[in-house]
Amino acid sequence: MTGPVRRARRGRVLEITLDRPKANAIDAATSRAMGEAFRELAEDDGLSVAIVTGGGERFFSAGWDLKAAAAGEGPDADQGIGGFAGLTEYWGLKKPVIAAVNGMALGGGFELALAADLIVAAEHAEFGLPEPGLGIVADSGGMIRLPRRMPRAIAMEMMFTCRRVGAAELSRWGLINEVVPGERLMDAARALADRVAASAPLSLMATKEVVAATEGLGVEEAYRVMRGGLPIYSRVYASEDAAEGMAAFAERRAPVWKGR
Repeated sequence: MTGPVRRARRGRVLEITLDRPKANAIDAATSRAMGEAFRELAEDDGLSVAIVTGGGERFFSAGWDLKAAAAGEGPDADQGIGGFAGLTEYWGLKKPVIAAVNGMALGGGFELALAADLIVAAEHAEFGLPEPGLGIVADSGGMIRLPRRMPRAIAMEMMFTCRRVGAAELSRWGLINEVVPGERLMDAARALADRVAASAPLSLMATKEVVAATEGLGVEEAYRVMRGGLPIYSRVYASEDAAEGMAAFAERRAPVWKGR
């Protein structure tokens, strides 16, 4: 598939590549195209997980296309189904997403990575939210997600000072799952995606559903929400996959998932 957003299927994995040289900046049309790629993940029963990465080695994404902004495209432009970058406000997506950060992830590019469930980063990758230095704010998830994903004081410092942070430091703060040499990035992301895709599709979606629905709640209230009729979770134990998983364990064989 040509254009600024490329898609490739590899088994149960969908690979989404943002490729807009030189900086993989994101305008509204690109957000809409990325949203359609994530919609494919959401709606295709043959897919379990996505990897999102950037073209080239220097930039994962520099974020909002400021040239488009200068030409009059404001933050209220139609971003499509998933909001900015196709993912930052895709509330209905219950399948896992891995960000394979191949270079600088700045502003909205960092927010795209934060919207993913897991992050694998190249050793040379850098992350930052420069918005306050431009007179704007990181309102595509940066101000909300970053303080929830790492120590609040460090997150606030990054946002207040616009400091760029290397992958190794963010790994120490628990934000990144794995840091690898740049030439090994996609191999590492694909290996992680394959491990995710080996799990039952319905169980993956139910896990993400429960985590999203109970985040920030006390334990007792979280139990009430979980037991209160979450649609995917409520299907898990009566599913064919639950029966298959237990049978496969008892028979010492690999399960064959159907996603139902």
